[in-house]
Amino acid sequence: MTDRAAREGFTLIELLVALAVFSLAALALLNLSGENIRSAVRVEDRTLGGIVAENLAVQAAVTSRLAEGETSGETPMGGRQWRWTQSVSGTEDPDLVRVDIRVSSDEGQAAERILFRERL
Repeated sequence: MTDRAAREGFTLIELLVALAVFSLAALALLNLSGENIRSAVRVEDRTLGGIVAENLAVQAAVTSRLAEGETSGETPMGGRQWRWTQSVSGTEDPDLVRVDIRVSSDEGQAAERILFRERL
């Protein structure tokens, strides 16, 4: 074999190092992709939970009479069930009540809204 033929191509060590570098880059990209999916799921939870909370706040705003205390229930939205609690309490102003609404999914709390309205 001539000197020129010995210098052509890559050695086995060079190929193994190149494969190791490539595999590390591929693993980093896969990890980034998985994190993006988890982030999208959290954004979906917060968005849909926010819609449920806004709907409940509008319902509380237009209801003729709100009794003080806590109520809870479930509401379907986006093909899922959302658990909510609504707490109505008095304020320092005798003409106002405070309505706290908390919405949660199976993963945990998704949204919270606070509403002040006239006591009727």
